[in-house]
Amino acid sequence: MKIGRIGYINCAPVYGAIDRGIVALPPGGELVTGTPSELNDLLVAGELDLSVISAIEYARHAKELVLLPDLAISCDGPVRSVALFSKRAVERLGGSTVLLSASSRTSIALLELLCRDVWKIRPKFAEARAEATDLETLAALPHEAVLVIGDAALQLAAAGTYPHRYDLGEEWKRWTGLPFVFAVWAAQRVAKADLRKTTHETLLASRAWGLAHLDDLAAEAARKTGVTLAACRDYLGGLDYAFSAQHRAALSDFLRRAGVPQFLQVA
Repeated sequence: MKIGRIGYINCAPVYGAIDRGIVALPPGGELVTGTPSELNDLLVAGELDLSVISAIEYARHAKELVLLPDLAISCDGPVRSVALFSKRAVERLGGSTVLLSASSRTSIALLELLCRDVWKIRPKFAEARAEATDLETLAALPHEAVLVIGDAALQLAAAGTYPHRYDLGEEWKRWTGLPFVFAVWAAQRVAKADLRKTTHETLLASRAWGLAHLDDLAAEAARKTGVTLAACRDYLGGLDYAFSAQHRAALSDFLRRAGVPQFLQVA
C-alpha cells in the first residue's frame, strides 16, 4: 500500500513514530512524500492508496475516496503556517498582484473567500512556486503579496521581510468563530477495506506517540527548518490532529461558503 505524507513538519506528529520505527507500517506499506498539491493529484489519479489530502480536494473527489475518521490537520485560531505576506495593508491590495503557492489548494480557496467576503478586495492572482527553497526566487517576482504555506511560511515569518502578515487560520476564526480544517486523510474506495483499516490504525497509533513527544519533534523540526525551537513547539502544539463532529461542521461551513458540493461520508 502506498501512503502519502506531506514533507512539512506539520505531519511529524502523525508520521514521527513511523519514521523512528516505533510504529510499523502494515506489511508492504510504503511512504510517499510530496507537497499537498502533489499528493492530492497522486491520490486522485490512483497512484496512492491512502494519503493526507487537502480538505477541499477530498470534497471535490469524495465519490472516489473514503474519508478516514478521527484524523485531520486543523487549527482553532492561528495556524502559523498558512499566511498572506504583504507589502501593504490587505485592504489596499485591490487590483494588486498576489502570488499563490503552487503547493496549496484549500488555502487558496480560503484566501479567495477572505478577499471576497471579508476584506472586499479583488486582487490579481498568479501561481508561483513557494517552497522553502524558492523564497529567494519568489522575492524577485513582481508582487504586492504572496500566500505561503508549510515550513516556508514559518521561515518567511521568522525572516520578517514583509511588513504585513495575515494568518488565515486566525482570520477564519475571527470571521466565523469556527476551527478550520486544512487537510484530512482519505483512501481509494477500491483499496482493500482490511488493509485500509490497518493502515488507519497505524496512523492513529503513530499520532498518539507523536502528541506525547512534541518536544522531541519540535527539536527535530527546528534543526530541519532553522526556525527557533520555541516557535516550532508553539506551532506543533497549536495544531489539532483530530476530526470530531465540530471539525466536520466547520469543514461543511467552509465548503458551503466556497460553493463546493459536500459528501463527507466517514469510513
